[in-house]
Amino acid sequence: MILEFLGAAREVTGSCHYMSFGETHLLVDCGMEQGPDLYLNQEIPVNPATINYVFVTHAHIDHSGLLPLLYSHGFRGTVFATKATCELCNIMLKDSAHIQEFEAEWRNRKAKRAGKPEVTPLYGLEDAVGVLEHFVACDYHEKIEIAEDLSVRFVDAGHLLGSSSIEMWVSEEGVTKKIVFSGDIGNGNRPLIKDPEYIEEADYVVMESTYGNRNHEAPPDFAAELAKVMSMTFTKGGNLVVPAFSVGRTQEMLYFIRRIKTEGLLPEFPDFEVYIDSPLAVEATNVFHENVRECFSERAIALVDSGINPIRFPGLKVAVSSDESRMINFDPNPKVIISASGMCEAGRIRHHLKHNLWREDSTVLFVGFQVPGTLGYALLNGAKTVKLFGEEIDVCASIVRLPGISGHADRDHLTEWISAFATHPRKVFVVHGEESTAVSFAEHIRETVGVDAEVPYSGDTYDLIMGVQIAQGSHEHVAHKEKVSRAGLTVFDRLVAAGERLVAVIRKCQGMANKDLGKFADQINSLCDKWER
Repeated sequence: MILEFLGAAREVTGSCHYMSFGETHLLVDCGMEQGPDLYLNQEIPVNPATINYVFVTHAHIDHSGLLPLLYSHGFRGTVFATKATCELCNIMLKDSAHIQEFEAEWRNRKAKRAGKPEVTPLYGLEDAVGVLEHFVACDYHEKIEIAEDLSVRFVDAGHLLGSSSIEMWVSEEGVTKKIVFSGDIGNGNRPLIKDPEYIEEADYVVMESTYGNRNHEAPPDFAAELAKVMSMTFTKGGNLVVPAFSVGRTQEMLYFIRRIKTEGLLPEFPDFEVYIDSPLAVEATNVFHENVRECFSERAIALVDSGINPIRFPGLKVAVSSDESRMINFDPNPKVIISASGMCEAGRIRHHLKHNLWREDSTVLFVGFQVPGTLGYALLNGAKTVKLFGEEIDVCASIVRLPGISGHADRDHLTEWISAFATHPRKVFVVHGEESTAVSFAEHIRETVGVDAEVPYSGDTYDLIMGVQIAQGSHEHVAHKEKVSRAGLTVFDRLVAAGERLVAVIRKCQGMANKDLGKFADQINSLCDKWER
């Protein structure tokens, strides 16, 4: 019973954990890294075509974004997630594929002019659509028998619509162990979704630590604080630009802006307009409307039952097409622009920053965590100039962070979550945090909760039956490595991946009738004869 850590080990993004037992190979999350590497992530240790299952804690790209790449390498297993996560992945993975293709096309136009070789997208829409066909929706709290030696249960993690912690029961050689993967744990008391649920028992826990070294500031009245920022900006005649994740944070911002409108918190500008400039955010908002009963908090459901839509209001506009997006910057009136991505690394937000960062009257408001190495992190930490679309832009706009809005639990809430286990787990593996944060939180768990806690490196591998580490990952530090786009598969790479998938399929045929095996062999030989000519 092997557990190997691949992504988000001593880093914040790119969550991916590999398990094997008997003939089963599985992943928990398969996320894309955002920002530069601190440590080189180890590759999945087996042919992707041999992976039987993937379990997704939630739809954010740093937990799901490499699933299409996995598919392009031959994965044809089953992906399990909650109903809302499946619906959100359906739009987010397609959107990610579009971004990969668009950026590759843009880079290739520049490469052609410079005489440089072409780049290929990390994956394409065909890969995203392909892997989505393998998704299976699961209900919260239902214990699902995946196989004789594997059962799982999803419980609400309170981080995002459909987010979950995953309880996993694994059996091998007559021994059963329970492993809990926390996913991203919510901060509680969110305006729309439920609080995180606690789990009472586990042998091993894989736990996030994003804010494991600090507590959030005492939450203010977010609507009132947001109204102050809007008043300051609109009085100067500028725009309020909000980089926000399309799923989760955008909908929460709409909730607070609806309060500002309905409670008259900005009387000097009662008719201000708000633009959602993100097709993904528009689609995600529709998914929120479809999952009210299963995922919304009692407070949000009470609003719905009283006939109030929690995230709609007069003056709300959406920009879906590129032309609609561009026209926003030709509107001279002060306004709120909510656009993705939340860390300013891609998407339409970069265009709005280009048009507003140089303006002293505008404000850029950050409402989410910024990974070191991202443009958002640079702006929050005082960058005077930034480069956007090959052009140096002076940062003259006000850069503001709205404290207290976080989708992640802070140290005290994380401590409450791990302390809720009635019996101490044998070990807690602390992941999904900056290295210093994860190390300090593991120490905090040992001292405060009295549980053995460890911070694995990518590639660290453990035997969960024996309870020992059996392989060590690379400790090579690459903090100064520039962010490099991971190339997608060339046509020849796809052929190699198809061949590896064929080998995996052949191995699964052991035990079939000789007649069928012979027929299969003849088909392969015939194909080889054709291409050897």
